[in-house]
Amino acid sequence: MKQYIVDAFTDRVFSGNPAAVCVMESFPDEGIMKSIAAENNLSETAFAVKENGRYHLHWFTPKSEIDFCGHATLAASYVLFNYFEKDAEKLDFHGKRGDFSVSRDADMIKMYFPAYKLEHIEITETMIDALGTIPLAAYKDRDILFVLRDESEVRDLQPDMSLLSQLDGACIAVTAKGTDYDCVSRVFAPSVGVNEEPVTGSTHCMIVPYWCKRMNRSSITAFQASQRTGILYCEYSDDTVCVSGKAALFSVNEIVGL
Repeated sequence: MKQYIVDAFTDRVFSGNPAAVCVMESFPDEGIMKSIAAENNLSETAFAVKENGRYHLHWFTPKSEIDFCGHATLAASYVLFNYFEKDAEKLDFHGKRGDFSVSRDADMIKMYFPAYKLEHIEITETMIDALGTIPLAAYKDRDILFVLRDESEVRDLQPDMSLLSQLDGACIAVTAKGTDYDCVSRVFAPSVGVNEEPVTGSTHCMIVPYWCKRMNRSSITAFQASQRTGILYCEYSDDTVCVSGKAALFSVNEIVGL
């Protein structure tokens, strides 16, 4: 089985968020996919199979399957556009959260996702202890989004991963208004085996509606302030979030031990 390693949300290797991509004729057993993801030990591995003109995707962390992953979708789209669907300008996908589409514009890949809801929730003592600071506000959908005071608080945050893993969110995000970018964020997912995500497309389905509504704008440029960093070009309209980014191929290899 051929496997591609792609750095997503960047135009150069060794930055952005790396994901493994396997494109197959049919899905292997779930245990095999889980074992491959654990062996890769990247934040996500994407498995893609084409059925009736649409690519079906499964995403696995080293610990478990998840219902949605933006950066691994970008990585999978990069592989499909460059190696399997060279003449295509648009790809249709199906995942656990439903159908969505991806298009390309020169070297930019544009992903169209349903926006997450912004349900305002009460800030608890556990949240404060987990973050090590008192957030300005908290919102919930699949993930939890905390709004912090400024960019430096986001960058300097040292959360307690054990306490974060107890919160009721697949990913835990912190965000603040940026200086060089419209917003700056970080995303943590210790409950699924990823302490900090380098760049996270899925959680921006929550971050983007928040900042677009607050700034009264339809588009923003977002920066994820992880060690590897990443830039996301985002639009919001009619409950749809468009997250765009570049990608760089790191390696192509063969899985031979199956």
